[in-house]
Amino acid sequence: MKKYLKPINLMELLRPLGQLIVFSLGSAAVLSIIVLALAIVLNNTAAGDKIFAQLKVSLFAYTVANLPQVLVDGLTLGFVYAAIALGYTMVYGVLEFINFAHSEIFAIGAFVGVEILIALQNAGLIGSGSSLFMDYVFLILAMLAGMAVAGGAAIAMERIAYRPLRNAPRLVPLISAIGVSFFLQDAIRLTESLTTGQFNRIFPTFGNFDKRITFGKIPMGAAELPFSVPIKSFIVIIAAVLMLVVLNYLVNATKVGKAIRAVAQDRATASLMGIDVNHIIAITFLIGGALGGAAGLLYALKFTRIDPYVGFYPGLKAFTAAVLGGIGNLTGALLGGIILGLLETFAGSYLSIFTMGAAGVEYKDIFAFAILILVLIFRPNGLLGENVTEKV
Repeated sequence: MKKYLKPINLMELLRPLGQLIVFSLGSAAVLSIIVLALAIVLNNTAAGDKIFAQLKVSLFAYTVANLPQVLVDGLTLGFVYAAIALGYTMVYGVLEFINFAHSEIFAIGAFVGVEILIALQNAGLIGSGSSLFMDYVFLILAMLAGMAVAGGAAIAMERIAYRPLRNAPRLVPLISAIGVSFFLQDAIRLTESLTTGQFNRIFPTFGNFDKRITFGKIPMGAAELPFSVPIKSFIVIIAAVLMLVVLNYLVNATKVGKAIRAVAQDRATASLMGIDVNHIIAITFLIGGALGGAAGLLYALKFTRIDPYVGFYPGLKAFTAAVLGGIGNLTGALLGGIILGLLETFAGSYLSIFTMGAAGVEYKDIFAFAILILVLIFRPNGLLGENVTEKV
């Protein structure tokens, strides 16, 4: 193990934190300015009149008052998308193909973590009467278990379904990935039917995760809106940030990361330099799968309910985030996830108001994908995309 490690590089730990701050604040500022400008334009229109008739405040005041809550919700969702997107971009950076079965790896992590927590609750170890400290300990253990199982499933998937097709035409492993995706969905359904008899599982209620921390009140005309953030949103953001920082350090400041980047750039040359290409690709799948598994439990914590198809839409959104930021680029996956999460939340919160109900929350996905299309028209490689063979 020592040959893969070297002294900690403080700059590689701090750099992703700086990127997180810049991307989060920059994306939030740009989208906020756009929404506020729209609110000003629509303030004296029928949309503004409707809000004033209902709440006795201007459309602009309503938009400003709700903006902090929208930003927090958008960033929380964006970090979840970013954590999933890293799995896509890691595999694409090394093998240059889209692992569509990553959505089901995400679902495996969610189910493993939730089932462990449900078992602990049934055993009386968490829930009423348990200590808050142990609640968090068991949550972390459940996440680590989900990461381990999801990472192991990703390695098995690479060994069985992808490695024999590594030199085949690109369409072949893509079809194999779709087949693995369907197989894993049904495997989850079969496992749940044999063990619990239920396809829908609910994240157990314990700890203080649903408690909201109130930071103050925001004036909105004669009324005041409480600005509060649930503790589980802090957990999601902190966990996602830690994963992103550790992954960035692993890829850019360790010998394992150097080997991954070498294999991504040229597998044949890396092999001649003494790198075990199969071993490094397996490690890449392990890392991507573990991140996906952790993101699955974070998603379950935030949205409570999961089913065997829970990975489809988050996986599709995460793939979109990876493409938006620049597929194959770790920093791009982070940026794409944050932007997509903010776009969805902004659209879900304001689209119905601005269009007077003509386009509601159900159109937020169309809005997000429309932005993606516009970005790719003018920037085909994504916002930070470059030649993917030159990096992970």
